[in-house]
Amino acid sequence: MIKFATLFIFCAIVALALFFYSLKQKASLPIFQTNDPMFVDEGVIGDDLNELSIEKLRQGRYSGSDIVVEETLAPGSNYKRYIVSYKSEGLKIYALLTVPMANPPEGGFPAIVFNHGYIQPSQYRTTEKYVAYTDVFSRNGYVLIRPDYRGHGNSEGTANGAYGSSAYTIDVLNAVQSVKKYPGVNGEKIGMWGHSMGGHITLRNMVIGGDVKAGVIWAGVVGSYPDLMNNWRRSVAFSPPPLPSGARRWRQVLTEKYGTPGQNPTFWDSISANSYLSDISGALQLHHGTGDSSVPFEFSKKLEEQMKAAGREVELYLYKDDDHNLSSNFSLAAKRSVEFFDKYLK
Repeated sequence: MIKFATLFIFCAIVALALFFYSLKQKASLPIFQTNDPMFVDEGVIGDDLNELSIEKLRQGRYSGSDIVVEETLAPGSNYKRYIVSYKSEGLKIYALLTVPMANPPEGGFPAIVFNHGYIQPSQYRTTEKYVAYTDVFSRNGYVLIRPDYRGHGNSEGTANGAYGSSAYTIDVLNAVQSVKKYPGVNGEKIGMWGHSMGGHITLRNMVIGGDVKAGVIWAGVVGSYPDLMNNWRRSVAFSPPPLPSGARRWRQVLTEKYGTPGQNPTFWDSISANSYLSDISGALQLHHGTGDSSVPFEFSKKLEEQMKAAGREVELYLYKDDDHNLSSNFSLAAKRSVEFFDKYLK
């Protein structure tokens, strides 16, 4: 009887310890739930999940290609517009390209790689969405390229998602190298802008490569992978779209293969850009609305703290009660973004 009581007490102590450890792992941010359709728990196709590792991505070769003009579009206010293509891992990736009508400055135009947020791949069109956003930079003297990502619109390949696959990150790494080759571009003055999912891609690019001198992220999914696991959830009412045959949710696949962040912190740190901020290639400017119902603004607050702890330059602007698109403060956020790029790229 005494042995049974002792065993019971021991088991109870272990259970309590595990419970409080679990709470500690989740305590860094509040759990955020969303019904917003922009939140998509994309699937992972294939077994090679080590592709998410920052170190492995650093070992890759991203040469891009020459940019090919596929179609000339109606011009903007003071810039030319094109649908173009470039190569990424042998795939033909389409993109929007804008070029100032003015003569290039000495050394060439600065360029901005523009990473859009989630849009259902089958409904994506190169010339639609983010028109006002791209115009902000295009009319202010920047060459701009907005990659479609593989599987979007007419781009070749499969749209595997941004969180359980490195495919979109690789497409953007190749976009950087491609735009550096474009005539009239100064390859030493490359910036990157990202919104929502595009913010996740931007942050990863800036710790993998060394070409991006300044990054601006609006409402970015910039939490570490443990934060994405523990503090970013769909509400029960949200019904996710079906996955392709053979695909599974990235959270499930990663956890089954590598354990939870509490069980295997080394792996989860290895795939989080936040673990490599001391190596980030340039300064960051972050924008987030406190009323964002898609991505918690706490992600941006925590990234600001992490950047400062790493001794890197960062600015954070929070917009009270504003939404995921900064609809109420668009002009102010755009002005701050242009001034930030001007500071570091001009």
